[in-house]
Amino acid sequence: MKKTIVTFLLLTLSLQILWGQEQILPVPSTQPSPAQQKQIARKYGMFIHFGINTFHDQEWTDGSKPASSYQPTAVDADQWIRVAKEAGMKYVILTAKHHEGFCLWDSKYTEYDVANSGNKTNVIEAIAKACKKYDIGLGLYYSLWDRKVNADVKDRSLDAEYNKYLLRQLDELIDIVQPYTNIVEFWFDGGWEKENDRWPVKEIYQTIKSREPDCQVGINWSIGLPDNPDAHPVLPENQKAGYPIRYFPSDFRLGDPYLPVDDDPKVFTHDGKEYYMPWESTICISERWFYNTTDKKYKPVDELARLYRQCTKNDNILILNCPPARDGKIRDSDIRLLKDLRKVIND
Repeated sequence: MKKTIVTFLLLTLSLQILWGQEQILPVPSTQPSPAQQKQIARKYGMFIHFGINTFHDQEWTDGSKPASSYQPTAVDADQWIRVAKEAGMKYVILTAKHHEGFCLWDSKYTEYDVANSGNKTNVIEAIAKACKKYDIGLGLYYSLWDRKVNADVKDRSLDAEYNKYLLRQLDELIDIVQPYTNIVEFWFDGGWEKENDRWPVKEIYQTIKSREPDCQVGINWSIGLPDNPDAHPVLPENQKAGYPIRYFPSDFRLGDPYLPVDDDPKVFTHDGKEYYMPWESTICISERWFYNTTDKKYKPVDELARLYRQCTKNDNILILNCPPARDGKIRDSDIRLLKDLRKVIND
């Protein structure tokens, strides 16, 4: 108990120091920053949806599934990253925590994690090691919406405590990854469950950028409307140059699972200043984000090639979702398609 209290006080102090620092913010510009140029150059990556949902044939569970039901027979992160490398991808994004709140690492702040599951492998550490081995960039998906820890999202009085929880977990994730590699991207989801000003967006940005300066930060459904900066959703075809950034500060736009239009706008505004923001698309190679026993229909190679070209022109980026199965491996069908797709897009 004493150790827990001391840890809590130290973390509270560190957060107070962090928030007292000069804020790290994007530099206004109508052109990509050096870090954005690196993101644009990565161009093509793999989305890896893996977690407790993998074992329930559901895309979203609600936090009520027992941690023990997460029970992969293996976690072959080396295979995931090798497959991505052989497909010509430059980075991956792993679902560190999805909407149900289950964490793919042993978190100090919740028991709803791999340490209390049927397979205690720290998936974050395993994938960080594999990314270093194959020289692949590592990105992490993290759901702001947590149906386990912050189930009553309508209660504003719970925001402050949950926001501390969120920021501590981001620090944990960076702590795990940094001995092996850098985090190139944080992909945040679920912000629509609260008004945009209820999320600690500036503190999220500060927490990440103070430790990973080149890491690109994006929050799903990034752009609002001139008369309502928190409008949701604003589809890509309705976004126009100069529209307000819904979650500021952030570095790139998301609007999952929609695709950018031809010659999509890149410059958006906050507080009267202009900011360049590329678009990152997310596409499933089959029909589901997480492995599902009914997921049998795959997109053909010619469709994937067309989508690839649409999503990567105009300095935009694509992540193609290939979910590992319950044996902790990417499916053979995904691997065959990825190899065939590489031949087509390299022609």
